[in-house]
Amino acid sequence: MHNPFTPVASVLVDPRRARVHEEGWQSWSPSGTYALDATPYRPTNDNWATVCYRPGRTVPAGVFQGEGLLALDPGDGSPVRLWAAADPLHEVPSIRLTVRDGHAGVEADGPVKEWTGTGIQQVLAQWADGLALSAPRPAPTVWCSWYEYFTAVTEDDIHENLRAMETLDLPIDVVQIDDGYQSALGDWLTLSGRFRSREGIADAVRARGRRAGIWTAPFLVAPESALAAEHREWLVRDADGDPLRAGRNWGHDLYALDTTHPAAAAYLSDVFATLRAEGYDYFKVDFLYAGALEGVRHSGADALTAYRSGIALIREAIGADAYLLGCGAPILPSIGLFDAMRVSPDTAPHRRPEADDFSQPGQDPAEFTGAGRQWQHGRLWVNDPDCLMARPAVETRERWAAHVEATGGLMASSDRLLSLDRWGVDTTRRLLTSAGATR
Repeated sequence: MHNPFTPVASVLVDPRRARVHEEGWQSWSPSGTYALDATPYRPTNDNWATVCYRPGRTVPAGVFQGEGLLALDPGDGSPVRLWAAADPLHEVPSIRLTVRDGHAGVEADGPVKEWTGTGIQQVLAQWADGLALSAPRPAPTVWCSWYEYFTAVTEDDIHENLRAMETLDLPIDVVQIDDGYQSALGDWLTLSGRFRSREGIADAVRARGRRAGIWTAPFLVAPESALAAEHREWLVRDADGDPLRAGRNWGHDLYALDTTHPAAAAYLSDVFATLRAEGYDYFKVDFLYAGALEGVRHSGADALTAYRSGIALIREAIGADAYLLGCGAPILPSIGLFDAMRVSPDTAPHRRPEADDFSQPGQDPAEFTGAGRQWQHGRLWVNDPDCLMARPAVETRERWAAHVEATGGLMASSDRLLSLDRWGVDTTRRLLTSAGATR
């Protein structure tokens, strides 16, 4: 049960000029700044409300809501005001703002502190600076299989692109295998029929002077997986004792791994220690929202404590020198745990998202939220704006490339490299080279 909302502040505003910044719950949740007469982006179905927003926190119509952070520029020349979670790592209150008769009423369902400054991005940056985190390590440049091959990727696709990097003289540090190499979500060490040897791929990548990277969704479990069949006790439960439903994707329901169960924790540690021993030292961990879902866990730990301990378990298994990129992750509870973080929904070869839901793949939502979270870059982690796609079939590829370049964050290419035309090769090389030069 959530705490009741209690008043925090009442602020006089200029309804024509005032602006509100909502911080979304996780990587894919819309985050950005709105005029007072704008309609903020909200989930368009119940499944996306679970997978891409903060589950159980429905926002009333006509109300702005930030998860742990909400900023207001009153529009009358007075300072920008920011309300922020008092303990962002462990308790993330929802903060609401409602405008009536020229006043913005602010309320929250947990403890918040107030900051003031000039400019919404600036005051958010000042709040982040106040956390006094160590500067993040520079990001390597990356090639990723996802946006060309999706789950149909094969081992031969990886080898083809590995050779193409040399042919095209592309300065790529990491070759990352994305979703599709594994037999099922949860069965990370069992290969799909399209792959012969993870270790063999890592050896081939390293032999060419590059680093091997790999994707997992460590807190998700597919119902048809061997893990779900053999170890039901490793799953987070709902109040009735059934496996907690963690949304739906890939055409099936999803379960969540309970990393507070000692055997489940040992299994996950073994997965990442094995991958590290095989030669992988760049890890993209995705769909992390599942580790922070409210549910019944073996230890009785609350959701955010379980989430942070689960990420700490992964970090211990891969070692401090490995690079860790988060995605689909609750933003504030992830502070201090990652080298880089996806700060937007997925991009796509097209601009508009399905059903105009700005948590869904598309260049428009990726640009909106990526720009809204630019203040995080270099303070909380290296921002990942999502991958560059420069092949001719990509809609408005020039505009998307300009956005990726402007963020100054993690630079990753995700094309079949031999499909690039001259503009695509030149742009990919230029952006990768520029990103590498800033390290």
